[in-house]
Amino acid sequence: MGFFSFKTTDTSESIPNIYSHRHPIRVVMKDNQGNYWVEEDYEGYGIFGGKDIYELIAEMNGKTTREEGIDLFFDALGYGNGKTNKILTPNLLRHGEAEWKDVMLKDCDDQGYFYDE
Repeated sequence: MGFFSFKTTDTSESIPNIYSHRHPIRVVMKDNQGNYWVEEDYEGYGIFGGKDIYELIAEMNGKTTREEGIDLFFDALGYGNGKTNKILTPNLLRHGEAEWKDVMLKDCDDQGYFYDE
């Protein structure tokens, strides 16, 4: 199984996981209800501050399971088998004081690990 990788919403930085040669960065995950979770050492599996990002995507879109969240996210990116729909996603913020914005979360091709440098 590979890593789940994302870019920060506010700076478009790749979020490195702890197994990468890059140093981890502090990331704040915020939802549209004002809840937030702080992650200092991202492990690469979609958990930020103890909260699963895919479960949160499911919850933000009226679903309940991690698998539904994964399907929603990858369908919205155009990778899944379903039709592409606009969905609500959390913000992953390098600067945690920013307010949540209704923008699509971006995945990162480097998987938070496979950097060219």
